[in-house]
Amino acid sequence: MLKINKSYVVDENQNLIAVQIPIDDFTKIEEIIENFGLAKLMEETDSEELLSGEEAYNYYQPLKNKSVES
Repeated sequence: MLKINKSYVVDENQNLIAVQIPIDDFTKIEEIIENFGLAKLMEETDSEELLSGEEAYNYYQPLKNKSVES
């Protein structure tokens, strides 16, 4: 399990209001979440039909051109 170094922030009444973590820990957490999301997406699309190289090119070319124009 990832060890997260954290510092608690309290208000004037000593109520916990926030947590601070080092940027390196935050970056690791982001990477873990992104990898989890990618794995879930891959599982969801595992049964979908695969495109050939030419079909994929034809599918993504208009999307690429549209993003370049924006």
